[in-house]
Amino acid sequence: MKNQVLYKELAKHYDLVYHWKDYKKEADKIKKLISRYKKSDGKELLDVACGTGHHLSFFKNSFSCTGIDINNKMLKIAKKNAKKVVFRRANMINFSLNKKFDVILCLFSSIGYVKTYLNLKRTINNFARHLKQGGIVIIEPWFSKPKFKAGMPGMTTYDSKYIKIARLNDSKVKNNISILDMHYLIAEKNKGIKHFADRHELGLFDIKKTFNIMENFGFETKFLRGGLMKDRGIFIGIKSYLLS
Repeated sequence: MKNQVLYKELAKHYDLVYHWKDYKKEADKIKKLISRYKKSDGKELLDVACGTGHHLSFFKNSFSCTGIDINNKMLKIAKKNAKKVVFRRANMINFSLNKKFDVILCLFSSIGYVKTYLNLKRTINNFARHLKQGGIVIIEPWFSKPKFKAGMPGMTTYDSKYIKIARLNDSKVKNNISILDMHYLIAEKNKGIKHFADRHELGLFDIKKTFNIMENFGFETKFLRGGLMKDRGIFIGIKSYLLS
């Protein structure tokens, strides 16, 4: 991880940057996957890298929910967006909650931030340790190396009477890491225009290697190409046996 201004100084604008994201529609898809694949009887759900908590706002009435994130400012917003949910500050690689869950979610490609295969193994192992027998983990991956398109900048905008946001990002690949350099212009009413530069580094994990890692840690694994977002797919893992 590098700057990640988006999750810190700009956390208050995060939901505006991603105003187009349909959390309810995604949550409905995930509920169907849980209903189809989960074999445990309980209703304990953990959202890893929960961000501003919008997915949890659509799960909290059906599950007993916990959310973890590494960024305090994101958690502060999540507590407002998803009331009556337990939130903890924790790193997905090494969190320890002394509790097991029926469902573990890691969405919006957050898994890419672990960057290396060593950390991916640690993270998947950690998910397995926190999951009940027959429980389900759902991971929305970042792009694999062949799918990632580096080079030409992409742009995101948000426009209202009180605030205008423009984000232009450039990207490149170094070894198995995608590097995204993002530049934000934010104009708030009566506050002028501010510029923020940000860098995000995410691992480009191979689908087959990720699949094998999940299998090695006790998951009956499926990869569904029709995921929540275009070209990313989704991993489903059912904990099929107890780990020593």
